[in-house]
Amino acid sequence: MLLKGKKALITGSTSGIGLGMAEAMAREGADVVINGLGSQADIDAALARVKAFGTRVAYDGANMLKGDEIAVMIAKAEKDFGGLDILVNNAGIQHVSPIETFPIEKWDAIIAINLTSAFHTIRAAVPGMKSRNHGRIINIASAHSLTASPFKAAYVSAKHGIAGLTKTVALELAEHGVTCNAISPGFVWTPLVEKQIPDLAKSEGISEAEAKKKVLSRQPTRQFVTVDQVAALAVFLATEAAAPITGSNYSIDGGWTAE
Repeated sequence: MLLKGKKALITGSTSGIGLGMAEAMAREGADVVINGLGSQADIDAALARVKAFGTRVAYDGANMLKGDEIAVMIAKAEKDFGGLDILVNNAGIQHVSPIETFPIEKWDAIIAINLTSAFHTIRAAVPGMKSRNHGRIINIASAHSLTASPFKAAYVSAKHGIAGLTKTVALELAEHGVTCNAISPGFVWTPLVEKQIPDLAKSEGISEAEAKKKVLSRQPTRQFVTVDQVAALAVFLATEAAAPITGSNYSIDGGWTAE
């Protein structure tokens, strides 16, 4: 097992990419704290999926809009699990709107959850990691950390910020055994994306196959990235084999940002 005995915390991990990473890390032997939104039934289902691999699993409902709750979550994980080796910042939200009508409250929330929450988790986790001379910080960015799309001002700004935060933290911690890297997926096939295909098809009067093709038009492979593929990259970056890798931003986008 690649992560046996390690302790991981993954924000935004009650569904989608985050849940996939939680499962992958538990499969490799890590104890995992999951965090995120959802009904109690959804949270219980997520816990059951991660617990199936036999490691310790806990849920923390800290609100990613609130720095004080984030700090308490990190401290509790350190106390309950005896340390924190792996921190994955995955929590994120999206809103699409022209800049002149972009709701101010949506801008504030997207910047807070997609960028500022990562600052709070890292700030709280770094002292423990430095004291143990070991840590892996993985920030889930996006192809939009490297390029832009119209009508996504807040999301693109936040993801570009994550890329810069990743580099800064990597440089600060380079001599302390702690790495910080980013993963930048393109379109990933998640339940959320799957549900959006029929809506897009209906709104544009096209077939679902045509809707999928339109969504994938920016990825030269014309294939969705899978949750398992993103999770596998996160697991690798959390291993000892990845110790020399820090400050990097890994594109996993079917060639999107190569164009």
